[in-house]
Amino acid sequence: MTNIFACIDGSPAMTAVCDTAAWASANTGLPVTLLHVLEKNEFEGHSDLSGNIGLGSRELLLQELAELDHQRSRLAHEQGRMLLNSGKDYLAGLGMPEVDTLQRHGQLVETILEHSSNMRMLIMGKQGSTYAHDLIGSNIENVIRTLANPIMVVQPGFQAPSRFLFAYDGSPTAKKVLELIASSTLLKGLECDLVMVAEPSEERERQLAQAKQVLKSAGIRVEAMLLQGEVVSLVCQHATDVGCDLIVMGAYSHSRIRQFIVGSTTTGILEATQASVLLLR
Repeated sequence: MTNIFACIDGSPAMTAVCDTAAWASANTGLPVTLLHVLEKNEFEGHSDLSGNIGLGSRELLLQELAELDHQRSRLAHEQGRMLLNSGKDYLAGLGMPEVDTLQRHGQLVETILEHSSNMRMLIMGKQGSTYAHDLIGSNIENVIRTLANPIMVVQPGFQAPSRFLFAYDGSPTAKKVLELIASSTLLKGLECDLVMVAEPSEERERQLAQAKQVLKSAGIRVEAMLLQGEVVSLVCQHATDVGCDLIVMGAYSHSRIRQFIVGSTTTGILEATQASVLLLR
C-alpha cells in the first residue's frame, strides 16, 4: 500500500501540513508517513580556518571543529525526532493513532525520490524551510520539477476544502489532470469551479464543455467559465472571490529555459494564492 508523505520541519506551516495529511488520509483511506529530512547545511559549520593558522594549533582546532559539527548534528537529530513525535501526537489527537515517522540525513529532493515508489501523494508547507526567505520555500520548485507524484502545497491556516478551482487550459497535461481528478477519491464530494483563461473561441468553448462533462460524469458538481486576462491574477482572484480553498492544476509543463524567458504560471500561482495548491501530472 502506498502512503501519504507529509514533510514537516520547524516552519509555521507544520500544523497545516499535519491537518492536510489527516484530511487526505480520511478521504483516501491511505496511511500517513511524517518525513523529516536533515540537510547537512542545517547543522554543519561553514568556516574553514585551517589555512590561516600555524601548524601547532591547526590539529587542535580541526578536532574542536569536528566535535562542534558532531554536537550540531546530534542536536539537529534530536530536534527532528521531537518534531516527528510532536506531529505524530497531533495527528493522534485528530483520531489517527497509526502514523509512521521517518527521519533521514541528506538532500530533500533525493530523499523524496528515494521513497517515491511508496508515495501516493506528497504534502509540503509553502514556507518549506526555517532557513528559506523566498515566497514558496527553497526546495519546493526543485521537488515539483523532479517528482512525478501528486504534490500538495499548503500554508498556515489550512481548512478542509469544500470547493476547489481547477485551472484548465486544454493542454495534454491538463487533460491528464482532468482524468486524475475524475478518478480520484481525494476530491469526491467537493464542488468544482472549472476555469479556463483564454480568448473566446468555438474551440475553447468546446474544450471547456468536454472537460465539464467528464467531471459531471464522475459525480462532481461543477461550474465552468471562460475568463479573459492574465492567468495568475485571474485564477487567484477567482479562487478568493468564490471561496475555493484549493487550486488544482498541472505542474510545470515547460523547461526552465522557457520559464526564464516567459515566466511560469505554476510558480506565479504558488506565490500569489492564499489557497492550497494541488499539483498533478
